[in-house]
Amino acid sequence: MISRSVLVFLHDLAAATVAWLIAYWLRFNFDIPPEFMAAMWSDLPAVLVVQGACFYAFGLYRGLWRFASVSDLKRILMACGVAALATPAALLMLQKGHFVPRSVLVLEPLLLVVIMGGVRFGYRAWKDGHLFPGRAGIGEPVLVIGAGDAAATLLRELARSQDWRVVGLLDDDAAMQGRQLNGVPILGTVKGIADQARKAEVRHAIIAMPAASSAQRRRAAELAAAAGLTVLTVPGLDDLLSGRVSISSIRKVELEDLLGREQVQLDDAGLHGLLTGKVVLVTGAGGSIGAELCRQIARFEPATLVFYELSEFALYTIEQEFSARFPALSIRCVVGDVKDETRLDHVFAQVRPQVVFHAAAYKHVPLMEQENAWEAVRNNVLGTGRVARAALAHGVAKFVLVSTDKAVNPVNVMGASKRLAEQVCQALQSTGGHGTRFVMVRFGNVLGSSGSVIPKFREQIAHGGPVTVTHPDIIRYFMLIPEAAQLVLQAGLMGQGGEIFVLDMGEPIKIADLARDMIRLSGFSEDDIKIAFTGLRPGEKLYEELLADSESTRPTPHAKLRVAKGDGVQDDAWLKDLGEWLNKPQRNVPEVKSGLQQWVPEYRPVEH
Repeated sequence: MISRSVLVFLHDLAAATVAWLIAYWLRFNFDIPPEFMAAMWSDLPAVLVVQGACFYAFGLYRGLWRFASVSDLKRILMACGVAALATPAALLMLQKGHFVPRSVLVLEPLLLVVIMGGVRFGYRAWKDGHLFPGRAGIGEPVLVIGAGDAAATLLRELARSQDWRVVGLLDDDAAMQGRQLNGVPILGTVKGIADQARKAEVRHAIIAMPAASSAQRRRAAELAAAAGLTVLTVPGLDDLLSGRVSISSIRKVELEDLLGREQVQLDDAGLHGLLTGKVVLVTGAGGSIGAELCRQIARFEPATLVFYELSEFALYTIEQEFSARFPALSIRCVVGDVKDETRLDHVFAQVRPQVVFHAAAYKHVPLMEQENAWEAVRNNVLGTGRVARAALAHGVAKFVLVSTDKAVNPVNVMGASKRLAEQVCQALQSTGGHGTRFVMVRFGNVLGSSGSVIPKFREQIAHGGPVTVTHPDIIRYFMLIPEAAQLVLQAGLMGQGGEIFVLDMGEPIKIADLARDMIRLSGFSEDDIKIAFTGLRPGEKLYEELLADSESTRPTPHAKLRVAKGDGVQDDAWLKDLGEWLNKPQRNVPEVKSGLQQWVPEYRPVEH
């Protein structure tokens, strides 16, 4: 079978033949004298050799007609321009005893550019659906919000689709009003979407602004939803640039799109030094934060990545994922409890980790507040202490504890246990670091993590409501899982030992507003899906803090990280007494809370 490049080359030679003949016919008003007719045919082989060589030399066969662009036209112009100079020179050297009319030598390259460029762009227009107006009536009518590069690319791809028919664009740029993009009119600003949707009888809107701020995307989504439209979006810039998806991978707008934050700038060189070629162990590797940490670490090609996880199913799930996504990465899957001192010692001696990320924890506030309070303390405090001591004993260079904003002025058992875990790491740093640097990282709620409100709200909306919110004024800080994991890595790199890093969580968000956004994005109104306020749950407070009152903070070279230094680092005697308390038998809830108040003076239990 003849290759596509050969066929294109033969096409261009045919185009050169046609251009040569037409140039002669135009020169002689379609009545070529016999003597010039003979010269026209005798010179043609030399013309084709010269021009074919120019076509090949300028790389006209590297691109695809399907994606013909301005760069292809530039190459055609250069090839034909050089050929226009080389052709008369070649004919002169052949000394055929006749001359070629000068007008033919001028007309032929111009005609050649028109034929070669026209056929290529005509083919693309046909593939894009622009040559047959009947196709414009196919598909669901839709408005596109945005008139930038992403919208232009989207229009080209949707022109080939029979699912969508773009009736207009909306953009707030005053200079764009009344103009067209790829033949589609820009109808007005985003504010007028309700009127435009009614005029065009549109039920869908696509937000094509992947580079816009989250506030701009949020406003566009809210206006479209308020107009009763189903709101869709194109992928974000990260996914587009990575090649994981194309601009036409349209999907429904998710809350994460509206709460999206600026991309984290990582010190890649420093993280390569910390992780590349090293043995890295992650506890709680099957959880939402632990798993994302593992994904981010894998990018830096550690020598071995060790998953330490108590849940067999969670460990199996992440093992299957990494076997498929990172087949070249050496992984080890270890079932183990962070409270099991013997198991930890055996694993650390066997795998010899150089960096440890401790993400294993019990974190669900209401569940850990009553019957499970002592288990929460033992897992979060005793478990942290035993993993940290194993790291000390086996020469781990850096130990990173994943903590929480609930550790600040805690009002619940979970928060108090995490604050106590921070103090354990600080005490080990000050009393027996021996080369291991302990770093703590504190952040708030993570969108989509296990136990977060987002999956719960989605399920409630799917069942027709109501969406339950504990209090009209309750607020929380939120960030995305990949952002949280990346900042944990960055803090781990920057930490010199004993610091508590606080992540920039942005502005706090009212949970009730979050619920309203999700209801609108699902295509409903609050008349369709009600919001029910159920009252604060055990251990829950209206707002979270990222810094305790007794702590000071200072900036770091990274814009999204600050360092908090707590007052009063504990000593060996404190660690010994704490160990004795943690190793005592099961305690009832009042005893647990009373004991926690002694170890964490700022802990003030709340009852609702």
